[in-house]
Amino acid sequence: MSSATRPASAPPQGRAVGGGLQVSFEFFPPKTEQMAEQLWRAVERLEPLQPRFVSVTYGAGGSTRERTHQTVVRIRERSSLTPAAHLTCVGASRAEVDAVAGRYLAAGITHVVALRGDPPEGEGGFRPHPDGYRDAGELVAGLRALGDFEISVAAYPEIHPEAGSSRADLDNLKRKLGNGASRAITQFFFDPDVLLRFLDRARAAGIGVPIVPGILPVTNFAQLVRFSRQCGASVPAWLAHLFEGLDDDPETRKLVAATVAAEQCRRLLEAGIEEFHFYTLNRADLAYAICHILGLRAAPAEWLAERRAERARQRGRSA
Repeated sequence: MSSATRPASAPPQGRAVGGGLQVSFEFFPPKTEQMAEQLWRAVERLEPLQPRFVSVTYGAGGSTRERTHQTVVRIRERSSLTPAAHLTCVGASRAEVDAVAGRYLAAGITHVVALRGDPPEGEGGFRPHPDGYRDAGELVAGLRALGDFEISVAAYPEIHPEAGSSRADLDNLKRKLGNGASRAITQFFFDPDVLLRFLDRARAAGIGVPIVPGILPVTNFAQLVRFSRQCGASVPAWLAHLFEGLDDDPETRKLVAATVAAEQCRRLLEAGIEEFHFYTLNRADLAYAICHILGLRAAPAEWLAERRAERARQRGRSA
């Protein structure tokens, strides 16, 4: 069937080289109207790539709870995308967290990325709320008891900074999955072999669910170093060398960032990995370019319009 006669609701042909590539994108809730406009431009730019889902983060200490909810609902109502809401244990009782989750269910948001969460700046370490969930494993169990959520959790190829050992870190991941999570998304990393060794350890430990590599295109190297210190990800010397002397050259930094991330993904594709989660920092250009290099192509405009119309009809039926 030619593209001229193929129904608009049918998936476009030739989506990606090899046909199996899937992606998802992560955004953060905007703080200002200008940032909201930037976020929506990113959403509209990446929507034609038909990601499996897009997620919206939850600030340290639960500081963006309401903005996260507003952003997720807006994405669901104004696009064809499937949004996932981040939810954490920080600074809230079980009843408060359950109420947030209930609001998501009522809005038709059924995918949650369940995380322990980072403490507010200056607190120095995580302390559970006296009446709250103590960790992500408990949060997953609580969500599973509340409703039919699809639940993703975090995984750490280079071990969580607070884990006592790689074995303890894997045991914690197994507990989250055993409590009802169906997917793990990794912290960012830069050496493909780091991820492949982690996958070998996870499979040997009996973990069979999808483990999706988290990919961070680097545009600000100094910021990356700060992020890495917080989450325990290593920054290879070769990466520092590539960005050396580019502090005042943002255009070249973008080219280097796209090249590094595309090569990282290419090596993982060769190893049989066909799904990637991109940390976009609310910028679409790099993520879009990398996906294009990997073989993803945008859906035809008429197909996308039909998807949006179908989403509107679904909202009408559930109203």
